[in-house]
Amino acid sequence: MVVLPNPSVGAATDLLKAVTFYASFDSTVGGDFGGGDLTLSTRSNHKTEKGAFVFEKGFPQKAFRVVPGKGISGGALEAVDVLPDNGRIFFPAKGNIGYKKGGWNGTLSVWISHDPDTQLKTGFCDPVQITQKGAGNGAIWFDYNDAKPNRNLRMGTFPAIGEGKAAIQESREAFSPMVWVDKPGFKVGDWHHVALVWRNFDTGKNDASAALYLDGKRTGEIKKDYPISMEWDLDKAGIYIAVNYIGLMDELALFNRALSEEEVGVLRSQPALLSSLKRK
Repeated sequence: MVVLPNPSVGAATDLLKAVTFYASFDSTVGGDFGGGDLTLSTRSNHKTEKGAFVFEKGFPQKAFRVVPGKGISGGALEAVDVLPDNGRIFFPAKGNIGYKKGGWNGTLSVWISHDPDTQLKTGFCDPVQITQKGAGNGAIWFDYNDAKPNRNLRMGTFPAIGEGKAAIQESREAFSPMVWVDKPGFKVGDWHHVALVWRNFDTGKNDASAALYLDGKRTGEIKKDYPISMEWDLDKAGIYIAVNYIGLMDELALFNRALSEEEVGVLRSQPALLSSLKRK
């Protein structure tokens, strides 16, 4: 592992100032810092009404727990099972993400440790998915697909579907706002840093871009002179985590600007950099 120099006090301060949400998972399955609700809720399919959801405060403690001392820094969130009825846990997006109509930038940073080829129980898995309506309708995410025997890791930044318009298909051949990483090779016991960086979302102009970083290295970029707008109602949008995920997760953070490649490298080389934001 390449270790970068310690960041200067000024660089570290700039990163801390840009944080809109942070979860250390050192002592609780919840957030430490943010401008919105820091507690988790659960969304599940309604048992009788097709297309409807049931929302409940809290999370199933049999499926999610903190494991002290097992994280990249301190404790970690451990996801041990898949929820029934397409269940998934989320933090409310309102107050915890820098979304702004008329244009905004942002960054997602998280550490994960697992083997997607041996531990996952479902066809698809989203370690993080930020959306109101769904993965293909105004969403920022990274996932694993159902490729066998080796799953692919993918980043997606799918714009909201306008009235009367068809959804964009997930594709390598035709344009699709995605980055594909074939056979990432993740194994149990190894920690990997994932960062998604986006610029000029919701401007209405053909100037949007997004990049995926794995372990501090830019792996791919979405830049097709295409407008990408989330068009969220923040009262209904969520930061969904560990969707069908089995493994460890740590140091989840969102920033109100697009971090530079150097700053992403600092987060990767200094996993405890944001720990001063932990709850006292």
